[in-house]
Formats: sequence, C-alpha cells, structure tokens
Amino acid sequence: MCALLLGATLSAQADDAVFELRPDEERPYLGSYLSVLSTNVDTLDPDLVLGSVGFNVLEDAVPNLGLSANTHFVKFSFVNWTSTDELVLTIGHADIDNVEVYRIVGGTTTTLIGRSGLRVPPALRHQQGKEHSFALWAVPNTRHDLLIKLQSTKQLQLPIRVQPLSELARSRSTRNIFLGGYIGIMLVMVLYNLFIFLSMRDKSYLLYVLYIVAVALTQLAFTGIAPAYLWHGATWFAPKATVLLTIATAILASEFIIDFIRTAEHSPRIQKGLRLFYIPLGICVLMDLTGMELMAYKATQVIAGVFASYMIVSVLKIWRSGSRQAGYFLAAWSVFLVGTVLFVMKDMGLLPYTDLTIYTMPVGSAVEGVLLSFGLADRINILRRDKERSQAESLRISLENERIIREQNVILDQKVKERTFELEQSNRDLKRTQSQLVDAEKMASLGQLTAGIAHEINNPINFITSNLPPLRRNLTDVVDLLREYRTLDPPVDPHVLLAIAKRDEELGIEESITELDAILDSIHEGADRTAEIVRGLRNFSRLDEDDLKVADINEGLRSTLTVLGPQIRDQIQLELRLGDIPQVECYPGKVNQVFMNIITNALQAATERAKGPMPAVTVSSSVRNGMVQVTISDNGPGIPEENLTRIFEPFFTTKDVGQGTGLGLSIAYSIIEKHHGSIHVESTVGVGTSFVISIPVQHEGSEQKRA
Repeated sequence: MCALLLGATLSAQADDAVFELRPDEERPYLGSYLSVLSTNVDTLDPDLVLGSVGFNVLEDAVPNLGLSANTHFVKFSFVNWTSTDELVLTIGHADIDNVEVYRIVGGTTTTLIGRSGLRVPPALRHQQGKEHSFALWAVPNTRHDLLIKLQSTKQLQLPIRVQPLSELARSRSTRNIFLGGYIGIMLVMVLYNLFIFLSMRDKSYLLYVLYIVAVALTQLAFTGIAPAYLWHGATWFAPKATVLLTIATAILASEFIIDFIRTAEHSPRIQKGLRLFYIPLGICVLMDLTGMELMAYKATQVIAGVFASYMIVSVLKIWRSGSRQAGYFLAAWSVFLVGTVLFVMKDMGLLPYTDLTIYTMPVGSAVEGVLLSFGLADRINILRRDKERSQAESLRISLENERIIREQNVILDQKVKERTFELEQSNRDLKRTQSQLVDAEKMASLGQLTAGIAHEINNPINFITSNLPPLRRNLTDVVDLLREYRTLDPPVDPHVLLAIAKRDEELGIEESITELDAILDSIHEGADRTAEIVRGLRNFSRLDEDDLKVADINEGLRSTLTVLGPQIRDQIQLELRLGDIPQVECYPGKVNQVFMNIITNALQAATERAKGPMPAVTVSSSVRNGMVQVTISDNGPGIPEENLTRIFEPFFTTKDVGQGTGLGLSIAYSIIEKHHGSIHVESTVGVGTSFVISIPVQHEGSEQKRA
C-alpha cells in the first residue's frame, strides 16, 4: 500500500528526476539526477536557495563544473528502496575546499547533515571517516531531498554516490588495496635507489628519489589519501598542495633529465630552455601563496602542458642523437603522459568516469618510476661496460708503455752515462773555477794585507832612517873631540885645553849626548813597532793551516786590527770590547780570515755613510752557552731586507763591478760552518749592521777523535 502511495506521489512530481536506490543493483554516479545553482555570494543562506528558480538540471553522470570561484548549490532526491537506513553519501573528488550537506525538510528549510573540505578545520568537520563521506540515516521506502553546498578554487567534478554503508566499506577496501600497491611500488623504488645513492654517491639517484617522492605525493593528493592521512587538518597547506606539488614535480623532473641524460653534453640549449621554465613556475608559486589560487591553478595547468610538450620534444631530439638514457626517459614519460591525457579526457567527459580512468595517472606514474629505475640500472651496466673497455684500453696502453719504457730505458741509460760524464766534467771545471775564485779572494786579502803591512812597517823604518843623519853627525863630533883629547900629552898646555873646551862648546857636545838618548829611544820605538807588526803578520800568515790548534781569539782580533790599521787610523772610531774568554780549538789562520773579511766589510760600510755621526766600528767578544761569540758592528747604511737572505750566497755582492768578488762572506760562512759554529746577521737600514760569530770552545772533530 505504501509503495502504491509513493508511486502516486512520484507520478505527481514527474518533473523532478528522483534516484531510486534499490538493493542488488549497481550504484551509479548521480550526476544526471542533480540540479545546480552557482552564485558569487559565499554567505547565501541554504534556506533562501531552495526557493530559487535558477537551478539547472545536469546531464552527465559525473558533471564537471569547471574552474570558478563561485559557490555551487546542488540538490537532488532519492528513494531508499533498500531494507537498511544506514546510507552514505560520497563525493569521490578530493580537491574541494568546502562541502556542506543539508537535508531538505518540507521543501522550505534545511538541516545540516555533515561538513568537510580542505579549508574546514577538523573540529568543524562532520563526516563519515576522513574523506567526503556523510551518513544519511535514510528511512527505507521513503523519499529524501538533499542540498549540497560546494566551494573550490580548482577543477570541480561531482562523482556523487548514495549507497549502503556496507558497500562503501567494500569499495574503499578495493581502492585501498590498489593505492597500497601503488604506494608500495613507489616506496620500493625510493628505498632501492636511495640505497644505491648512498653507496655510489651518484647525483642522478638522489634526483630520481626526490622526483619519485614528489610524483607519489602529487598523486596521493589528487586521490585524497594525502590530505586525509598525511596532512590532515593542515587547512593552509592542503588547498595549495596539488599546485605546489605539481610545480615541484616539474622542477625535479627537469633536474633529473639534465643530470640523467647529460643535456649539457648533448644540447646545452635544451638545458637552458628547461631551466627557463623555473621562472613562470616560480611566479605560480608566488601567486598561490599570496591568495591568487584560482589564477595560479590555471597558470600552472597551461605552463605544465607547455613544459611537458617541450620536454618530450627535447628528449626525443637527444634520443635521436644516440642517447640510450633518453630512450628510457622517453618511454617512461610517454607512459605517464598517456595516463595524464586519459585522466584529463575523463574530466572533460570524453571518457567514462570509472575506476580505471580515475587511476590512470597513478598507474602511469608507477610505470614511469619502474622504467626510470630500469634506465638507471642500465646506466650502471653502461658504466660497467665503459669501465671494462677503459680497463682493457688501459691495460693495452700499459703494456705498450712498458715496451716503450724498456726501449727508452736503454736509450736513457746511454744518455744518463753521457750526461753524467758531462756533469762530472762540469763539476770538475766548476770546482776548479771555484778554487781559483777562492784563491783570488785569498790573493785579494793578501794584497790588502801586504798594503797594510807595507804602510805600517814604513812608519817605524822612517823613524830609524830620519834619525840616522843626526846620530851620525853627533857621533862624528864626539869622536873628533875624543881624538883631540887623545893627542894631548901631559903636562897639557892650558891654552890647548882652553881651545879644546872652546871647541866642545862650539860642537854642543852636551846637547848631542842628550839628543843621542832621544834618537836611541825613537829607534827603539820603531824597532818595537816593527816587531809588533811582524808578530801580527806571523799570526795572520796561517791561512792554510789544516791542523786544529788552541788559539786566543782576542789575539786574532788584535792581529787583524793591526793589519787593518791604515784603514782605521784617523778615519773610523774603533771601539774594542774584548772579554775574558777561553782559548778556542780551531784553525787560527782561517778564523783570522773570517775576521779580516767581516771587519773589512764593516769598515767599508761605515765609511759609505755620507751624513750622520762619525763612522764607527765595534768589535767585542764574550762567552755564551759554551761558545765564544764575536760581535762586529758598524753604523753604516745597513742591509736591505731583500738582501739579508742572500749575503752568504757565492758571488752575491752589492758592490760595484770590479770592487768585490762576492766570495768573502761565502768563504767566511763555510769556515765557521766547518768549525760547527754559526754566523747571525742583524741589520736595520739607516742604523747599521751586526755580525754575530759563534764558535764552540772545543771542536767537535777533536771530541770524536778522543772518543
């Protein structure tokens, strides 16, 4: 009876398309039973909408309301012919910002059944589970009228179904098995290639992992799994996720292509072209983050389409040039694009909205991930083959090089012998030349020594020579007077004595006798001076002694200064500070040569100063840490810093050409080194220079002999 009455009611309202939910029948999408009203008023009251005549009847099973910022009101009616009142309304499109489901009561008022959406906080959601599902509690054999309010800034489709709760669980179980398999495949690809990256540190594997993660998250965002389980409640990020993840996928795909295919080697222009897309994609990100979400979504769709076309053409061009990796990427990307095209055709109504067409993009992305993984594996094989070929080539080259080396060794041995003979001959010539230069330096020192000695000995000899005439004259007068006294015979005539006394007075015998004492003193002084010079000459003449002897360093300094006397007297202020030092086991003549060279340089440096105080040289000796130290300082112009490290180099000199051989300090350094001592130089430009010579008291060679 109830069925007859309800049938009469339905006949009376034949203008309204009413869906009849019957048991054991396929649950179709209800698009053809829907009427839609679109308005730009977000806050329009649902009760006011019911009386509007602007509702348009939809025809497609899964209507596509397109891209719009409007608020959409959808109403429909159904009769529950099943035996259960636990019905569920599901909307299979996940990317919806706000969904509100109302029950129409009496045709004029509404009551809220449930609410969900990406922009709805979890506390305000009333839904069956975490997706767009709403419990209806519809009484069997009764008509029910519903009103749905929808808001979205992206493509809006309405795959709406009404079905018993038990059937929803079965359909979700089937879907979850499929998506679980998809997630498993992508996770295996990620973990496997991440392990290879950690082992090989190849950048391509890291880019592949990041790209696959981005692709998987994008697909899960489209299917509703990600917003329901990964970022559930993230009301700021969830509405933007599909746009941001799509852009991230495009950028990572570009970087993966650049590294995987080696676009820089095949076509740098293609590489630059791929990266030029980052600019508009970045602008889309900014628009999406600043509230222009609808515009960002539209722009992203256009740019992504152009980018995909450019990528396919570019990879195809590189593949034709002979790149195997480009072939793998072309196959993988083609499968993914086919899945994407089928998905878009489903949205446009060109293909039916079925479980197959819903998941064409996830299937395409999974196949793409597997093919790209094969491509990376093939790259390993290529690298292995290249390595084997390289090793074989390296072995061949190594054997060839070994043969060449054997042949070259024979030639090289002959060349080495010839070169060794030439070097030995050159070394002998060099030693002979060096010996000659050292001898020349010694002869120069000897010439300087001879000149000094000649000057020094000349003074006392002049004393003696200049005193000989008065000595001869005085002695002649005395002798003549004595002869006259000897000729006298006693008794002596007083007149004769008076004449002799007068002659004594005329000759000035008394003054002559006094003068004789002075002359003899002068001659004695000249003889002493000559003896001192000869003694100094004897000390200095031991230049070529090869035996160690105990010598007085202070005596050697005095002898050197004695020889250099003409250069010092009346020209340079000499300060001698000789301390109480022990005798030193050394080669005295060679040590004296060191003193001669360094003191001579100090005298010359002191006299080079044009202005300033009087030229001065200070010579001092002391004992420190078991070594005798001799310090020779001057107040000359000093040595520039760039020359300090070179002054002991053979043939290095700052003097004019012809004024020095540059061997003096080099010889001095080698002599002190032979004594196991050291020479240290301190110099300040404009102030002066100090040479500190350190000689051990006991020679190391003598200690070894005694041991």
